[in-house]
Amino acid sequence: MSLRITRLTPALGALVEGINLARPLSDEQYQQISDALLAHQVLFFRDQQLSPTQQRDFAARFGQLHTHPIYPSHPDAPEVMVLDTEAFDLRDNAIWHTDVTFIETPPLGAVLAARLLPETGGDTLWASGIAAFEALSAPLRQLLDGLTATHDFTKSFPLERYGTRPEDLQRWDKTRLENPPISHPVIRTHPVSGRKALFVNDGFTTRINELSEKESAALLAFLFAHQARPEFSLRWRWQAGDVAFWDNRVTQHYAVDDYRPTRRIMHRATILGDKPF
Repeated sequence: MSLRITRLTPALGALVEGINLARPLSDEQYQQISDALLAHQVLFFRDQQLSPTQQRDFAARFGQLHTHPIYPSHPDAPEVMVLDTEAFDLRDNAIWHTDVTFIETPPLGAVLAARLLPETGGDTLWASGIAAFEALSAPLRQLLDGLTATHDFTKSFPLERYGTRPEDLQRWDKTRLENPPISHPVIRTHPVSGRKALFVNDGFTTRINELSEKESAALLAFLFAHQARPEFSLRWRWQAGDVAFWDNRVTQHYAVDDYRPTRRIMHRATILGDKPF
C-alpha cells in the first residue's frame, strides 16, 4: 500500500499518512520513506503511538544510532534521548543548529516524538540548506565550495552551564576530550542525491578556517542569517502523537522557547551518518 505524501512548502517538508510507525517497516515502506526524505528533507507523521523502544527500532531501520554524550537517555531505550525542560536546561536548542556536527560523522537524521506538549507554543522550525545554497549568487557559491569550517562542541555546551556539578563536569570533560574541534566543508554534497547544501550552523560552527578572523565572522554572520530566511523554512506546530524525521545532512532546525514555565518533553533517536564531503 502506497503512502500518502503531501508537500508542505516549496523548500522542504511533507506530511506522510497511511502508516503506523509502531509496526516494523516493510521493505516497500522503508524505500518509500527513504525516497520521501530525500525529496522533502523533513517528514511529519500524525497520530503515532510509539513507545521509546518502537521509536528506537524505527530509527535503527535507517542506520546505526548515536547516543548523546550530554543529554539523558530513556531507561527503556538508551539510544533515545530525553529532552525534558523540567529536568534539563535546553536553551541551546533555541538556536538554528544542525545536530551533533562536532563529530567526524555527523548524524544522517533524527526521529523526534512529542511526549508532553504545552497548550500553546513550543513549535519547531526547519530550514533547507539546499535551498539556502541554491539561492546564493554563483560567485559566492564558487567561493564557499572550497572552504572548510570548524565545529566545536563547547559553543552550544559551555562549561559554565554544563559543568556546574562534579558529575556534570566529569561528563563535560570526557566529551570535550573525545570530541575536539573538527573541520567540515562549508558546502556539503549530499551522499545520495549529489545536491549541495550549506553546512554551517550557529550552534556549533565557530570559524571558516581559510579566512581571517574578521572575514570569517562577517561571512558566518551573513550565512547564519541567510539560512534562516522564511523562504527556506517551515514551522511545525506540534500535536500529541506527532513524529518528525529529518535529514540532518542538509537541514537545520530551531526549537522555539516561548512556553516557559510550562513543561515540554520530546524524545529523539539520532541516526549516525557519514563523513561530509
